[in-house]
Amino acid sequence: MIRRIEFEPDAPVPLSGIRVVDLSRLVAGNMVSLQLADQGAEVIKIEDPKVGDPLRAWRVKGQSLHWKVYSRNKKSLAINLRPQAGRDVLADLIATADILIENYRPGTLEEMGLGPDVLHVRNPKLIIVRITGFGQDGPYRDRPGFGTLVEAMSGFASKNGYGDRPPVLPPLAMADMISGLYGAYAIMVALRVVERGGKGQIIDLPLLEPMISVLGPDAAIYRVSGEKPVRTGSRSLTTSPRNVYGTNDGRFIAISASIQAMAERLFRAIGRADMIDDPRFRTNTDRVRNIDECDGIVADFIAARSLAENMAIFEAAEVTAIAVYEIDQLLDDPHVQERGVLVEAPDEESGSVLMHNVIPRLSETPGKLRTAAPSLGQHTRDILRDIGCDDARVAELVAAGVIKEETSNA
Repeated sequence: MIRRIEFEPDAPVPLSGIRVVDLSRLVAGNMVSLQLADQGAEVIKIEDPKVGDPLRAWRVKGQSLHWKVYSRNKKSLAINLRPQAGRDVLADLIATADILIENYRPGTLEEMGLGPDVLHVRNPKLIIVRITGFGQDGPYRDRPGFGTLVEAMSGFASKNGYGDRPPVLPPLAMADMISGLYGAYAIMVALRVVERGGKGQIIDLPLLEPMISVLGPDAAIYRVSGEKPVRTGSRSLTTSPRNVYGTNDGRFIAISASIQAMAERLFRAIGRADMIDDPRFRTNTDRVRNIDECDGIVADFIAARSLAENMAIFEAAEVTAIAVYEIDQLLDDPHVQERGVLVEAPDEESGSVLMHNVIPRLSETPGKLRTAAPSLGQHTRDILRDIGCDDARVAELVAAGVIKEETSNA
């Protein structure tokens, strides 16, 4: 059974005392700030008073599930940044922060009078994360920065899928996710510099470059061999056997025999020990060269048996094989359940919402699920009080349409 948890708002957490002002929208910036929030940083989401972060509009069965997952442990300040009064309030808040995250087009922050040169005068230790599609400079700096464009340009799509079909984009915000993780890592490096007495700095975080980095040595291989990556489905052109194979009961098994010992173990398990000394399959190079024949032998063995029969054989032989899961099978898996990989967290709208637990797991100072994702403007008054706005000033800002207090999270 999936573990149910209660939020722990007062739990000791490693990044307690770190204040993050998150001006970003959608996925990449929210991914950055989620990592920090889960480890205890105070993350203040700056949201448009009318619509909030666009993630709120990504609804499934009427629920903003993307928002609930990616904005847990955060606070919401609903403020209109068009009038100068709104920008003044934001500047005062940023002066108290350790980190600022933004994903405007290059130059927009400067046009608002909130460029790094201005912000660093008031807060020299401020770390500014600037998320774009293509970076703060270069010929493409002003292009829209959607992850789909980056996943296409990086070379990922051209090598994803099958050779006789069109390139395939990932079915998730992959570029945003990867950049978000890079961004959180970069922030921790920059915080270390500040901790040692250094200054704050600007982190130029385009979606393109992290996406290229995870494609490995593709550029180096092309330079040396002149060969472009090709679409091979679930196969690998560096190791064999490595693929997804169908069983006779409609399920699939993934196998990766990426070292020689594992390939030999697999061949013995399928009753083909002769392949170990066969010149077509003796080494990994031989197997890649004869990949169709090698894959066919493994596929035929698996196709003649059910998932359970195959897995019993492979587990007994300690072959690196596993069933391909769909989401319901993942939720039912005893390992996922026992480790609390996914948890049911309290939710005012539906009772609970299923989400991934805090990762990575630190032995001595673990992060915690402390609060649910905020309603729009939920923390506006408390945050403004914290930076010196009394109730009269807050009332003036509300009356002027500069800020908005709590609305329903439904």
